[in-house]
Amino acid sequence: MSKTLKFVLAANLIALAVLAFVYPHLMLAPGKLIPGHSKLEADCFACHVPLLGATTERCTVCHKPAEIGRVTTLGQPIQQPLTSVAFHQKLMQQDCLACHGDHAGVKRLPGAGRFKHALLRADARQECQACHKSPKDALHQQITGNCSQCHSDEKWVPASFDHNKYFVLDRDHNVQCVTCHLRNDYARYTCYGCHEHTPEKIRREHIEEGIRDFRNCVECHRSADEHDIRMPGRERERERDRKHGRKHDDD
Repeated sequence: MSKTLKFVLAANLIALAVLAFVYPHLMLAPGKLIPGHSKLEADCFACHVPLLGATTERCTVCHKPAEIGRVTTLGQPIQQPLTSVAFHQKLMQQDCLACHGDHAGVKRLPGAGRFKHALLRADARQECQACHKSPKDALHQQITGNCSQCHSDEKWVPASFDHNKYFVLDRDHNVQCVTCHLRNDYARYTCYGCHEHTPEKIRREHIEEGIRDFRNCVECHRSADEHDIRMPGRERERERDRKHGRKHDDD
C-alpha cells in the first residue's frame, strides 16, 4: 500500500473521529429522541458519557429521583400523573436504563421499557392497588389487597391459585369469600362462618367417629358432597398411635 493511500485513509479516519465527537447527533445518533428530550437533540453528552453511553447519573441531573412523578423537570406540579403513586421513590436502586430507553426507530436496550416489579422494595410490591385498578368482576369486588396470595408480580394471568384444588365451591358452599376468609386474609379460612358449624359440635361429631385430627377441615372435606370424604388425618393418627405402642380404635 502506497504512503499516499495510507495517508488518505488515516486522514479520513481522523476526520470521522473528530466529526463524531463534534457532531455526534449527526454522525452517530440512531434515531430521533422522544418529544420530551427533543431540545437535547444536538447535545448528546447531556445523557451520554463519551465512549460509555447513557448513564443514570446523567439522567438524574434533570430528573431528580425524589421529584419523579410529582413535579416536572421545571419544577411544575404534574396535574395528570401517569400513575396514582410516585413509585420511583420506592425503587431499591436508581437504574434508569433498566426501564427507559430513547432514540425511536432503533432496537432498544435490553429490558428498556419493560418495568419489573423486582426493582421495587419489598414493601412496595405489596401495594398493588396503589398503581393498578382492581378488576371489576364479581370475585375481585369482594377482595381488597393481598394480590400476591393468588398472583405473581411476574404476570397477572394466569393466577397461581386454583380454589377447586382445595375446595369446590358448589351447592351450599358457593358463598361470598368473607364467609370463610376473615379479615381479607385468603391464606387462612374458617368453616365456622355458617350457623350449623360450631367448634363444639364439630368436635363432638368427629370424636364419636374416632377422629381426633379435625382442625384442617378441607383436608378431608373437599366439597359439599358428604360421600366424597378423604381421611388423611385418621391415617396420621393411626401411624402416631402405632409409633407410641398404642392400639388404634380401627385396629
